[in-house]
Amino acid sequence: MSLEEYSAKRDFSKTKEPAGGEETAQDGSLIFVCQEHYASSHHFDFRLQCGDLLISWAIPKGPSSDPTVKRLAVRTEDHPLAYASFEGEIPQGEYGAGRVTIWDAGTYRMEDFPTIEEGLARGTFRFTLYGQRMKGSWKLVRMKEKNWLLIKRRDEHSLAEEGEKAKRRQ
Repeated sequence: MSLEEYSAKRDFSKTKEPAGGEETAQDGSLIFVCQEHYASSHHFDFRLQCGDLLISWAIPKGPSSDPTVKRLAVRTEDHPLAYASFEGEIPQGEYGAGRVTIWDAGTYRMEDFPTIEEGLARGTFRFTLYGQRMKGSWKLVRMKEKNWLLIKRRDEHSLAEEGEKAKRRQ
């Protein structure tokens, strides 16, 4: 895990995206962010902290709080921790051009492994999110290579599909 791929795709003289290295000390909590990205194809970027990096997945249809809905989550390049607070316009002609907004953010904890690295290596792991929209227990499961599934686990924060549609309208 490194920022090599992230840095190679960006011209930091043209984009306001963070280059990395400016991370600040945390209180020990692990952070997550889900950013809505209006790029060539509208999608959501889901990121979990791993040390000074954010491990990232693109979710074409966005997360669902309905446990019966499995969302494709395509693993993308790692991002710097400072990206968790990034909102803005990535200029045309640059990788990922389009508007980025924070859809949800908060903290998380691993449920079945002490570290996210172990979960990534095993290809499946559960975690609890403490956000405004994304709450409770979730799971990521690798299908093959970069393709994963993001699945909401049944708990008091689960919503049926109709409840999910109403929540998104708010």
